[in-house]
Amino acid sequence: MTPALVIFDCDGVLVDSETIANRIMAESITATGIQIGDAECRERFVGGTLQRVIDTVEEWLGKPLPPNWREDFESRRDAAFRSELKAVPGAAAAVEAIRAHGTAVCVASSGSLAKMELTLGLTGLRHYFGAHLFSASMVAHGKPEPDIFLYAAERMGYLPETCVVVEDSLLGVTAAVAAGMRVLAYAAESAPEFLQAAGAVSFAEMASLPGLLGIDDRVPAPAG
Repeated sequence: MTPALVIFDCDGVLVDSETIANRIMAESITATGIQIGDAECRERFVGGTLQRVIDTVEEWLGKPLPPNWREDFESRRDAAFRSELKAVPGAAAAVEAIRAHGTAVCVASSGSLAKMELTLGLTGLRHYFGAHLFSASMVAHGKPEPDIFLYAAERMGYLPETCVVVEDSLLGVTAAVAAGMRVLAYAAESAPEFLQAAGAVSFAEMASLPGLLGIDDRVPAPAG
């Protein structure tokens, strides 16, 4: 069944930001005295809020991070985005096809509105979503709680059961399932088994997304 609303996560779904952000995050955490690599950062923190990262690192350290840690991290990350960031291959075409079908779209991310404005702007995707950007900062609880997806659906004027979420993280899939929404997991570079086990249908190419939503006649078999 074609959904009434498609809710996109941002990082790793629309913009290819995870590798960049996790590299800078690993460097910033390691600078505090805790050795951590890019892969471990991704495993531990992907899909969550930056505050969740800060709380975890402070728990590891047993003390607060320096007052300027967040500002320094965001400044270095954003500079790297400006020089390196690209859209996820096929994302623009997929969003265009969904919109052309008359299906509503929005973005619901753990990131801040400022971060979404930056990354979607840098990659040429910003204009597709108008005012329909929703951040975890707008709700009481971030992913894996369902708040952000329920909030997005309410603001857009759709019932949860008429929505499909496009995610790439376990936290995000868990949140979407808890919201009572169908969830498709984009897993181009990672094994999708854990996302499927959490309740998602996985796919490996954005070109497959319209078909999975019932928007064209080419409905491919799910990856995995």
